[in-house]
Amino acid sequence: MNITRSSRPENFKATKNRKSIELFEDYVEAINEIHIKKGRVKNVDLCKYFGVSNATVCKNIKRLIKEELVKSEKYKNIFLTENGQSLARKSNARHEVLYKFLTKLGVPNKIAEIDSEGMEHHISIETLSLMKKFNNSN
Repeated sequence: MNITRSSRPENFKATKNRKSIELFEDYVEAINEIHIKKGRVKNVDLCKYFGVSNATVCKNIKRLIKEELVKSEKYKNIFLTENGQSLARKSNARHEVLYKFLTKLGVPNKIAEIDSEGMEHHISIETLSLMKKFNNSN
């Protein structure tokens, strides 16, 4: 069997590195979105948003606190730190570039929403830059 480009060890390593921050990006995006809509964010909001248990949300919030992306006190609201806000903005921007690119290719809106959500975490800066350039030229 031939080795393909996708089966090289360095490609798996890059994907693994990107996966390590995927959860952080999803959570800061969700916290930002909920805060914009409701003016506050509680664990229960994140449970509903992700369809997970309170225990899962608590575990992930602890990880986000450790990474200095959020601040929270027991039974209080959850807030993004400056680092969390920055990560949310970057993640949202990547999502938007991907979504626009996919819809320009003719991908239906709903599918583009779903696909861009997964792709945003794994795309390189170089590829994203070219997609952004393509979006702006057409």
